[in-house]
Amino acid sequence: MKKLVVFVCVLQLVSCAELQQVVDQLPQGSYGLGNEEIANGLREALDNGIEKQVSKLTKEDGFYKNELVKILLPEELQKVDKTLRDVGLGNLADEGLKVLNRAAEDAVREATPIFITAVKEITFADAKNILLGNDEAATQYLKNTTQTELYNKFNPVIKSSFQRVGADQIWSNLITRYNNLPLTNKVNPDLTDYVTQEALSGVYSMIALEEKEIRTKVIARTTPILRKVFALQD
Repeated sequence: MKKLVVFVCVLQLVSCAELQQVVDQLPQGSYGLGNEEIANGLREALDNGIEKQVSKLTKEDGFYKNELVKILLPEELQKVDKTLRDVGLGNLADEGLKVLNRAAEDAVREATPIFITAVKEITFADAKNILLGNDEAATQYLKNTTQTELYNKFNPVIKSSFQRVGADQIWSNLITRYNNLPLTNKVNPDLTDYVTQEALSGVYSMIALEEKEIRTKVIARTTPILRKVFALQD
């Protein structure tokens, strides 16, 4: 117990650089944790984020009824939404929003295998940096290692989803109706790229939510390895 108290005091007093040195010098098995256990704890935390949070996004209304990640219109189309509602076409505007979110829900189903591979490849060096990082350090690691691949996976799925659910026709009708209104400026945005970017943002936001819970709330550390590893960063 005395050793643990001393260790906690050191964590509170040293600078970030010194803290990194302290952790780097921890011998195998210090405080009951080996290098692989620390890496496994971080992997489990990320797996929890993927299983508990990202999986929610794949269900119907996973985006549309989740205010944290709900995809709204891009700035150049927000005037479309307002104008349509002002002239009594609120149902059409709602349907336009819904199909954007449906496409994102379809795309996120492609994310899990990519995340699983990235999590498996976390090294002890990665784990130490993540453990010493901020409340979203693990999420940022995933973002850095998966964003390009996920974009390439999401984009064609979203394009296909637009076609499958008739989003392309809905938005063509919606934008045509708007463009035909008097005194409006014509719009023609790239909605596939926009929704792809928003879907990615939503995925990482949900993982960050779970990571912050585990880092800041002991009750969220539901397994012995999570409790042991994240006790080091408390």
